[in-house]
Amino acid sequence: MKEAKNLGELKKNGHPVLTVREEMRKNLVHSLATATRILPGIVGYDDTVIPDIENAILSGHHMVFLGERGQAKSRIIRGLVSLLDERIPIVQGCEISDNPCAPICRSCRRRLEKEGDALPVEWIGREQRYGEKLATPDVSIADIIGEIDPIKVAEGRYLADEETIHYGLIPRTNRGIFAINELPDLTEKVQVGLFNLMEEKDVQIKGYKIRLPLDVVIVASANPEDYTSRGRIITPLKDRFDVQIRTHYPRTIQDELSIMEQEAAPSSQRSKPVQVPQFMKEILGYMTFEARKSNEINQTSGVSVRVTINNYESIISNAEKRSLRLKEGEVVPRISDLHSVLASTGGKIEMEYVGEEKKEDELVEKLLNRASVKVFDQYFSINSLQKVVDYFNSGWGVEVSDTMPSQDYLEGIKEIPGLKEAIGSLGTLESPALMASATEFILEGLHLHQKLNKEVEGGRITYGK
Repeated sequence: MKEAKNLGELKKNGHPVLTVREEMRKNLVHSLATATRILPGIVGYDDTVIPDIENAILSGHHMVFLGERGQAKSRIIRGLVSLLDERIPIVQGCEISDNPCAPICRSCRRRLEKEGDALPVEWIGREQRYGEKLATPDVSIADIIGEIDPIKVAEGRYLADEETIHYGLIPRTNRGIFAINELPDLTEKVQVGLFNLMEEKDVQIKGYKIRLPLDVVIVASANPEDYTSRGRIITPLKDRFDVQIRTHYPRTIQDELSIMEQEAAPSSQRSKPVQVPQFMKEILGYMTFEARKSNEINQTSGVSVRVTINNYESIISNAEKRSLRLKEGEVVPRISDLHSVLASTGGKIEMEYVGEEKKEDELVEKLLNRASVKVFDQYFSINSLQKVVDYFNSGWGVEVSDTMPSQDYLEGIKEIPGLKEAIGSLGTLESPALMASATEFILEGLHLHQKLNKEVEGGRITYGK
């Protein structure tokens, strides 16, 4: 259907003008009826968070998402935009995207009286109907709702005249979705203004009460500890958010790795083909899982999935440097590349105790060791590698490093009884780089099970008895 250019054409076309809640409900009903995912790209929430979101939208509720950092709260909120219509009509030139059929601002009402069906209409896309603000203590009523414009007052308008208002973010998101991240950080004064706008449909600016019946779905996010702390949110505002939806970290390693692979920088951006062995991915995933249950880390602040994502990108980058310097054909991370995660993990975990004995790097290495043992035990038993252990018991040693050419590993693989068979069981016999990665994984696993000694000097690692 051709888009109407004025109110008369809009009426003639019979275009239904719905409220934001009606619009979202209509589009969700269609998605449910056609078995279409409403939040593609969100992993691990199909049986927990998403059903609550669907219920809230069908009920027309304001939502607040409670969860620690890195739990996709912002992405979910932005994803709700997909439930808005692709394009909607507004009064041309209106600051608050007024509905041509029922304008709320005085300027548009006056234009409607004067121009009638000739009132010009323009169309805006769903992305233009989304706004967000990170709440901080310095956010003011003027930022969120609006303030008196002194220039308009100087032109002769009264302070109580709504046309003297310079609109803030929420009115400018009229007929859309507005998100407030970290809601408890708003001052009480701003929270009261927000409550009035949501409940009473009016605002008080400089002591003047102005009616502003906006059509906005307000969605907020907060840390559970802040949200439940007495005094952080005024009770009436907390009550106005109809549903509290708890997010969570991935509950399975498969979900963690799916998010990691989905969000990491694409391999196509790398200079050479990338192959990351499954055991290397699992070590990174389990390291994050170990961090989330460690009593040495402040669990209130959480351990984001971004830790896994950034660590994954770091080990690939370290392997890419080796590949470029040694002129190898592919990029394959090894155990000796794991030192690169110290930098990408730093700052993303908050230590429970601060002191010389609790250094962050030492903790990260400890977490890596726990994860490596867990993954190693899923692939091997010590008995199955007894031939390899016996070789080292006879006095032999092996040196590896993150700068050693993959080809140099092949000679050692031939010499050590049982090692090639063990590598084959991992499915990594396709190339020298994959075999080198598997070799380091097996040797590190034996060391962590106290079957081999390990000496680190500079960037070189020696395994032996």
